[in-house]
Amino acid sequence: MLLLLDIGNTNTHLGLVRGEKIIRTSDMPTSAWSDGTAEELLVRFTGRKILEGISLCSVVPLVTKKALAFATTLGLGVFELTARTVSGIGIDYPKPRSIGPDRLANSLAAFCTWGAPVVVVDFGTAVTFDVVDRTGNYIGGIIAPGLSAMTSYLHEKTALLPRIKIRETQAVVGRNTREAMLIGAVHGYRGLIKELLKNLRRELGVRKLRVVATGGYAGLIASQLPEIQEVCPNLTLHGLRLAWKNQSKTKHSEKGKRL
Repeated sequence: MLLLLDIGNTNTHLGLVRGEKIIRTSDMPTSAWSDGTAEELLVRFTGRKILEGISLCSVVPLVTKKALAFATTLGLGVFELTARTVSGIGIDYPKPRSIGPDRLANSLAAFCTWGAPVVVVDFGTAVTFDVVDRTGNYIGGIIAPGLSAMTSYLHEKTALLPRIKIRETQAVVGRNTREAMLIGAVHGYRGLIKELLKNLRRELGVRKLRVVATGGYAGLIASQLPEIQEVCPNLTLHGLRLAWKNQSKTKHSEKGKRL
């Protein structure tokens, strides 16, 4: 089996792969790598199954070192996805090292699954658009404030606006403050996504564009946006699985080990 680690600033997303399928997913706090609890949590997650290696991407350099050291200590083969190591997708970007590795994982998974051109919209703390052109090259993207970041900002910077829980709403005119904020967030955010995708279609010179959504609010926003054809919650993990598969098999021929 293969262990997948998508290391973010707040959480580390975990995946366990058997063959071509991700059979288990979970999250653990990224702080676990620093407070000494990561190994216990990983053992609990894997159930002491025999592992062939670890495929990871990380946006936290200090934690990256800890994760790589952890794998090395156990004698496991380890692959870190970066702009330098990625295969299966090209990069046409001025400073490849500045591309978030999670964005490369998303783009790789989308390209290998749905072909090109393709756009990934990742609804996280920020909403990111990542673009793979018709030749199979990652060419860049768009970054905008995330949905929860926008609503939290309104609450924190104004005296009378409450913190709201994001959910679907059919209302168009708010009859109270919370409803008015919800309309602005959900309907307004869909408008933002729709307009940006229209501009991307024009830039790429295509009438139809495959769009894949992932991240926390992907299902909610995509449900009323026909421009988004696919919702894949585990897209980043699938990209890590493919990145491992694409690398040389001889480089990772170590025997399996238990955590």
